Amino acid sequence: MTERGEHMDGVRWAFRCGSWMPSRSEWLFAARCVQPEEKDRIGQFVFAKDAKSAMVSPDSGPTPQAWGFNLSHQGDYAVLAAEPRRQVGVDIMKTTMPGSSSVPEFFRIMTRQFTEYEWRVIQSAGSEHQQLAAFYRHWALKESFIKAIGTGLGFNLQRAEFHLATEPLKEGRVLRQTKMLLDEEEAEDWLFEESLMDPDHHVAVALAPADTLHSTPPPSSLPLPTTFTLLSFRDLIASASPLVEEDPAYWDSFEMKAEAPRRQSDTCSPISL
Repeated sequence: MTERGEHMDGVRWAFRCGSWMPSRSEWLFAARCVQPEEKDRIGQFVFAKDAKSAMVSPDSGPTPQAWGFNLSHQGDYAVLAAEPRRQVGVDIMKTTMPGSSSVPEFFRIMTRQFTEYEWRVIQSAGSEHQQLAAFYRHWALKESFIKAIGTGLGFNLQRAEFHLATEPLKEGRVLRQTKMLLDEEEAEDWLFEESLMDPDHHVAVALAPADTLHSTPPPSSLPLPTTFTLLSFRDLIASASPLVEEDPAYWDSFEMKAEAPRRQSDTCSPISL
């Protein structure tokens, strides 16, 4: 890893895949730098938007024991968070109106995913858009935690209750004041970083000791966090090494894909972790 975007040797990177329009040379070079099975998986996406997101945040192999890292992509961004000797989970969510239901109906469907306290916070946020922003903020926190512990869909989300920082989220700043109650007890060894990529994209990073047998600093000793560093495509491939020969047909296949479904909502179903 380079020193770009580090904090305490940790990394916070972001790439705006939503506005990335790769040239032929960029797409073919990127395809050469992922494992062949991953290249095949990316090629199976029907829409270019999904293929681009997967290309810049591919499924990873085994994680080095000294590092914890996690990837997420949704809306217009792909993000990566990495930290030495700590479990890490990251999630990004875009605040958008539900594509096929009203906000009250959407909330009714998702009732079981939040505690009564969390619903009170969400539904008292103000306008419907503000309520959705609060909803996705809570959802990103929950998903970052689940990704850090590696449990997946089997985890009862009501076990983790989040109490948000009283300070409002603002672009260019990172909040670490949010607390989590796990089974009604404060999980003091967990840290949650929250930030905004832009007014509509909320990012949550969950941090916990990766191995209590190693000398991981306690949460209170960590330095102030930094915001995500927005990378260009040139930054992404700066240290990349091709693994396979160029496949011209791979560009031809990509070029034929529509960018996205005509009526696609940017809302990513929160049920899909």
